[in-house]
Amino acid sequence: MERRILIVDDERDICEILEFNLVNEGYAVDTANSAEEALEILSSAHELILLDVMMGGMSGYKMAEKLRKDGNRIPVIFLTAKDTENDMLTGFSVGGDDYISKPFSIKEVLARVKAVLKRSSSQRSEAKDLLDFDGMSIDLDTKEVVVDGQSVPLTRTEFEILVLLATNPSRVFSRDDIIERLWKDNPYVTERTVDVHITRLRKKLGDRSSYITSRPGYGYRFNHREE
Repeated sequence: MERRILIVDDERDICEILEFNLVNEGYAVDTANSAEEALEILSSAHELILLDVMMGGMSGYKMAEKLRKDGNRIPVIFLTAKDTENDMLTGFSVGGDDYISKPFSIKEVLARVKAVLKRSSSQRSEAKDLLDFDGMSIDLDTKEVVVDGQSVPLTRTEFEILVLLATNPSRVFSRDDIIERLWKDNPYVTERTVDVHITRLRKKLGDRSSYITSRPGYGYRFNHREE
């Protein structure tokens, strides 16, 4: 299975060069030209982000900082024209895993990508697939949800909805998005079906029901932090 990488850079030619070479190495690649766009398309399928630091709008540092605050531990390699010690320290302090200065050689990028992915794979194999959010844990292996020490019995569909939202905390999923992910081959499922499952899921989560928030006119997202 191809390992998927997200490239985020407001210089389209850099995105194209990186995408061409990474695809040639056997990776699946998505590109975004801003941090805001990247946060919209980022999903649990991505295993690494190549992230430009200086962009219009949200900077790469701010995007990485937001991901870490949201509990997303995806590896990040910063791409930047800045190469001072303070810049590198800033990158690591906001959760970066590596730092490549521009202009860079493609060989260097490929080597760094390979090293970071190898390291993250090793860490995942050693760690239990457990998501933990302030009093609520989701065990991806045993398919069990625990709230304040008490096991919460969820149906398969409820569990899949919760995992979809919880593993993509920066993204708002429309009802159509959720239907496409969970009921792609069932033509009889409607948006109302999604609402019913969300309502039941929230009820079962009790005090943690507030983690699943709705955006009127848009859909649902997972947010375990007060804004």
